[in-house]
Amino acid sequence: MENTTRSALILIDMENGFIDPASAHCIRNAAATVPACCRAVQAARRKGIPVFFVKRIYRANGSDVEMTRYQGWKEGGRAMAPASEGCSSAEAPEGLRPQPGDYSIIKPRWSAFFHTELDLILRRLGVRTVILAGTTTPNCVRTTAYDANALEYNVVVLEDCCSSQTEEIQRVNIEDMARMGAVILSSAQFEDYDQNTVPDLSEAIRGEVYGCGLAPEPFGPHGWTDRW
Repeated sequence: MENTTRSALILIDMENGFIDPASAHCIRNAAATVPACCRAVQAARRKGIPVFFVKRIYRANGSDVEMTRYQGWKEGGRAMAPASEGCSSAEAPEGLRPQPGDYSIIKPRWSAFFHTELDLILRRLGVRTVILAGTTTPNCVRTTAYDANALEYNVVVLEDCCSSQTEEIQRVNIEDMARMGAVILSSAQFEDYDQNTVPDLSEAIRGEVYGCGLAPEPFGPHGWTDRW
């Protein structure tokens, strides 16, 4: 099915270690977002929008755990190890597991773009807009939103598909991403999402700067084009 929206849904860290109340790393409001996340994933698949499941899987010796999380990870049972099972595992709940045609990416830090192949695949697929969902809003969702903006993707955040430890943290971070330029939608609004929902700001700017929507050729005889 053709992806007429040129968008991708990026679902971040929706795994037991961050969702299950029995996990030392549980985000208090994450479990409540699972139904909305499931609906968003289903809607994306219906629309031909590629779905990326981005998650953490930590090495058993902790060599890839963030330094600010390491002590809590060690004391909390060394969660989300490869092939782990149960409340502190990297397993995802039913409805939030990849199906044929979906993409799975393991990220080593907060942002889904940091040291991953996400940007490479998105560009190969011709994606211009990333639609973000998952946990946590102030950490992984927000850093992904800012990296996406820096890489000139249009950014959509599905507010009720994201979660934080408190309602206040959720509110101020959603507001801040909106000020950055992210389009804030609900999962219900996403049901009506199409190619006209989000303007392609980067394309519009290129058209204004270079005329007729055409950017210069990136390389000239001396490396970078002489027309810059």
